[in-house]
Amino acid sequence: MQESKLRVAVLGAGAWANFAHIPGWLRDPRCELVAICDPVDDRARDFAANFGVARSTTDWQEIVGDPTIDVIDVCTPSSTHFELAWASLEAGKHVLCEKPVAYDYRETRRAADLARSKGLKTKLGFTFRYSPGVQYARALIDEGFTGRPLIFNGYEQNSQWLDPMTPLRQVDIHADQSVIQTSSLEGYGAPVIDISHWWVGADLQRVVGTMRNFIPERMVRDTGRMMRMNIDDGDIYIGEFTNGALTSIQTSFVTIGNYPGIEARLYGEKGAIICRLVEEFGVAETIKIATPDAVEFKEMEIPQRFYPPGGHARESWRSLFYANLIRDFIDEIYDSSDRNQGNFADGAWVQEVINAVEKSHHEERWVHLPLDQEKAA
Repeated sequence: MQESKLRVAVLGAGAWANFAHIPGWLRDPRCELVAICDPVDDRARDFAANFGVARSTTDWQEIVGDPTIDVIDVCTPSSTHFELAWASLEAGKHVLCEKPVAYDYRETRRAADLARSKGLKTKLGFTFRYSPGVQYARALIDEGFTGRPLIFNGYEQNSQWLDPMTPLRQVDIHADQSVIQTSSLEGYGAPVIDISHWWVGADLQRVVGTMRNFIPERMVRDTGRMMRMNIDDGDIYIGEFTNGALTSIQTSFVTIGNYPGIEARLYGEKGAIICRLVEEFGVAETIKIATPDAVEFKEMEIPQRFYPPGGHARESWRSLFYANLIRDFIDEIYDSSDRNQGNFADGAWVQEVINAVEKSHHEERWVHLPLDQEKAA
């Protein structure tokens, strides 16, 4: 049993911190949220007041350098993740970081290596890995329900930016508009790629993919006006795993459907699983299974053990899934073993796949993995 509570600080007071991160920390009695940091002082103060946190600041270095803080939660804009995560690890903190740690897989791998060398635990914000349905599916796979994996299909698709008047955030307004910039593949692809890796249990050996810009002009939050934005708002790739399994993954934030819009399908020799994470009719997720002698997919009830304390099927997916993520991270920190799932090393693997699909699109060819051994065709 732990001797004292983990002391946690959150960097970033945005919507995702509000809906998912902070409620997750407050839900677990084994930790204490002691500080909130944001570059906007009023926002940091408001969050601290709303959540009953004693300390707020605009100085992230003050927080990272505080020896009384055990865990840093990086929930800031993506371009800042690597600097903040790296500094936190250097300071000896366990780190939860929203995806991606870095846009280049090699930087993410460096951060994973640093954490390992210091004996620190890391966790990436792969929210959907921690849905009760996805966790239950993995338990079924571990029990041998699917047998040898044959095909994985994954999707994250919803209508978040179908309307071009919905302001875009975290885009580079100075980017060369003659070259498509990765967007949906990074933001929506990462969690599905992570699930594919976790369920199939093997590495990818090659991929081929393409990205599209379906809506060329959009309202941009930073400028408050319509601009040409040549971003990937839809993409698809196929891949081959080292164990012989095949995969196809498709993402888009301009496809009609509700949030979060995840669907993961694994077809094996002995059984098949379809896990659908879409808020419909008041339920956040469903899981269905089939076998060779019962080919009609039947819905399964998700056992209560896969829910966080107090969690239930009609809870918002944001708080439900993240409560599981944070509970698992705290378990790992207190565990003396090296158990650490969904960590920065897993994040580096996912980022390498994203970088490979980017390369495939731009060079119009199959790309082999690992990338540091890739040779041009």
